Amino acid sequence: MKSSGDSGDQYSAVFLMDGVEVSRQMRASEFEAFLDGYVGLSDLADSDVRAVYLQIGQDLSIRALVFFHIWFDEEGRADSQWNVPIEALARAGSKGPDLGSGPIRLVCRSQCPDPRYSEDLWDPDMTPGSNHFQSIRKAVEANPLKFRKKEPEEDIPVLKKEAASTAPPPDIHADRARLAQVIREHRLRIKTLQSVHRDAMAELHRDHRVELKALRNEMHELEQKYERQRLSNEQLKRRLAERNEQYLTLQERLGNESADISESKDAEVVLLREQLERRQRELEARNEKIVQLEQELNGLKDREPPEESLMGQLSKQAVFLVAYHPGIGHITLPYQDIETYFTNPVSYAASWCGLNEPEYRQWLDHYEHPVCRAKKADGRPCGEPVMRVSQPADFVPGRDDRCEAHQS
Repeated sequence: MKSSGDSGDQYSAVFLMDGVEVSRQMRASEFEAFLDGYVGLSDLADSDVRAVYLQIGQDLSIRALVFFHIWFDEEGRADSQWNVPIEALARAGSKGPDLGSGPIRLVCRSQCPDPRYSEDLWDPDMTPGSNHFQSIRKAVEANPLKFRKKEPEEDIPVLKKEAASTAPPPDIHADRARLAQVIREHRLRIKTLQSVHRDAMAELHRDHRVELKALRNEMHELEQKYERQRLSNEQLKRRLAERNEQYLTLQERLGNESADISESKDAEVVLLREQLERRQRELEARNEKIVQLEQELNGLKDREPPEESLMGQLSKQAVFLVAYHPGIGHITLPYQDIETYFTNPVSYAASWCGLNEPEYRQWLDHYEHPVCRAKKADGRPCGEPVMRVSQPADFVPGRDDRCEAHQS
């Protein structure tokens, strides 16, 4: 902003807004000091401030308003890259509402003479009864910046007897001007309301995307937790089976031994029984936890997606997705499998082949690069080409990924 300051016939000021109220006022020269970085405003640190540039006549009538944004950094200093020609925009502004001395020149996001700067502007609230225009007008009338007001010279007209005896005819042109001004104000309010609606819809779409992403992350974390619990339970079952086998072996040995078995053996049997009972209780607790996790997972899978979301549209329109994977070809994904597929496509494809994910990935490496995986004496891979196995279920690691020399 390169402002000439207060000229001979007008004053310039900048108001900072808080809602519809004026929170701070300064002359244009003071605002330029903020732009030059000489001073900062600690209470505005790290914030995007809505401000208004005013051109005010010497009779303190508002002539032009420019509604603009400006960013203050962590130290409360104005953005050094900000360079909106608000004074030039004010001179080129279109007609706005009448704030007491005829229509003002107005520049805002919905009414900008230069579209390059529309994103740096904002639309005022024009709600009847309490809006930005009324707050700004009251602040100018209070005149805390101490602008010197020049009173207009009053001309006292002298009416002739003939003129005094007859009433003047109605001013049709004035009525038309007032009607045109009302129409302009209504059109401006419609534009600002449309802009607010667009911003609200954009914010709503952003919230929906964030909510959907959070829901997917939650489902993915729950599935991982369930998988870890399942693997832990399988390990516990194997250990319990080993303990049962040891217990049965011990019982058989005790049955064949004589009645004079030592107290140490009895103590070992008691200890093993206690360990077996403890493991059995742990297994039951794990099983209950698994049932709970499965119920939570089914609840998440059965949860209806937001109606306006992409998943909601897919469900409503009964849309099916088709995916391709080597060894399977094209597979049709029903709606209820879409979340599972995108969580881990390789695992989903492996289940179609009747394999687990590591086995399918091992075949996939062979399929994409059919070479010998054995290592030579110096530790380097052999890399000799081998015959590609096209079906995952027919692939045998250690045989089909070895050349003839390393198979022997």
